[in-house]
Amino acid sequence: MKCIEDEIPFELPKGWEWCRLNKLFNVCSAKRVRQSDWREEGVPFYRAREIVKLSDNGFVENELFISEEHYIRVKEECGVPQSGDLMVSGVGTIGKIYIVNETDCFYYKDASVLCFENRTGIVNSEFARILLESSFLQAQMKDNSKGTTVDTITISAAMNYLCLLPPLKEQENIVQVVKNACIYAEEIQNNKDNLQILISKTKSKILDLAIRGQLVPQSPDDEPASVLLGRIRAEKEELIKAGKIKRDKKASIIFRGDDNSYYEKIDDEVHCIDEELPFEIPKTWEWARLQNCCTKEIRRGKSPKYTEQSNTLVFAQKCNTKYAGIDTGLALYLDESTLSKYSDDEYMQDGDIVVNSTGTGTLGRIGFYRNYDNDVMLPIVPDSHVTVIRACSSIQKFYLYIFMKANQHKLEKQGEGSTNQKELKPLTLKNMLVPIPPYFEQERISAVTTSAFSITSAIRKSLS
Repeated sequence: MKCIEDEIPFELPKGWEWCRLNKLFNVCSAKRVRQSDWREEGVPFYRAREIVKLSDNGFVENELFISEEHYIRVKEECGVPQSGDLMVSGVGTIGKIYIVNETDCFYYKDASVLCFENRTGIVNSEFARILLESSFLQAQMKDNSKGTTVDTITISAAMNYLCLLPPLKEQENIVQVVKNACIYAEEIQNNKDNLQILISKTKSKILDLAIRGQLVPQSPDDEPASVLLGRIRAEKEELIKAGKIKRDKKASIIFRGDDNSYYEKIDDEVHCIDEELPFEIPKTWEWARLQNCCTKEIRRGKSPKYTEQSNTLVFAQKCNTKYAGIDTGLALYLDESTLSKYSDDEYMQDGDIVVNSTGTGTLGRIGFYRNYDNDVMLPIVPDSHVTVIRACSSIQKFYLYIFMKANQHKLEKQGEGSTNQKELKPLTLKNMLVPIPPYFEQERISAVTTSAFSITSAIRKSLS
């Protein structure tokens, strides 16, 4: 006899009792089924990983089998789970549970699976699953598991788990209430998931309408984009004279011909680009290559040398997060002995567009950097996995971001190279065709898009 007051976490209702799990179940396992005993057909057997799939999805896509002879030989040694028994994953992802039903009772088990044989008649199997999946029992499984690299539940530990037992009729009532609550919770989750999908589609549609000239009305008082492009060319010419950028050897000029087709002039060569254009734009708009819209050459950053602490940050692709926007808190520090490698225009500026240019799952992701994203206010440079796009003064920075964001899904598929080493080349970005509205229309588009995104972000935040 010993006092277990310290183990009891809470008071039980009248009529309930505390007990050890071995009073409710006979806990057993089986010999490991060696890979040499696997067969293409025969009697299915479950390892821990199959129990996890059964617990999560209710089925196993690719079942494993042993021969009828093997099954008969080990059946008497280890037993076979029967209807109402609980099969529990005991290795790796521990604590996943599957209740054996009448059609499963001939299935065999592996050593990585614990079988809680329900033979006592004092516990409802569905209630037992609720109990075992509770945080109270899951914590015991975790705390009492063994293994250096993989968590493992032992039979002796499982038999000693502290459990609670209500009267059998109350167990049945609990099962029904939990089932109803789970159905309701699943409906809520499905509605949340559907709303999340709708939000994503809504944002994509807003972006698509914005770059087609269909989000806000055109104004006859706006200066046409053709005049704006003339200012852009003049701005770039001044930067070339100042030595801040290099002259593009293949500078592009796109214009609409008398036949209403679009042509591109590079050096002295002119060719029709109608087949390249993805959609129609309003008459006051113009097309231009992305490189012609930028005051900085489109290229990836340098490969940095890091240090534990310095006064300069390095913007890596992880700083351009999937859901949380720009997060410079994830930036590392640059070894300032390499600062001479960086010219002034390589330091990131307010309104820069960042493009993740390498990496599976992150390639093509677009971000919009603002100075207020940089909490520590240290100078920051992009690393070699990030491309920076910097708009000319005659192009509204957020509008250019809207254009890039609208094309994110396309950019995600335009990586070149092997499966694990795909990269988005600067030339792919430079040659993107950008629809250019009049400047004041750019501002209207940016304002409406910002307002709409604030609403969708608030809805998304409320869902979580």
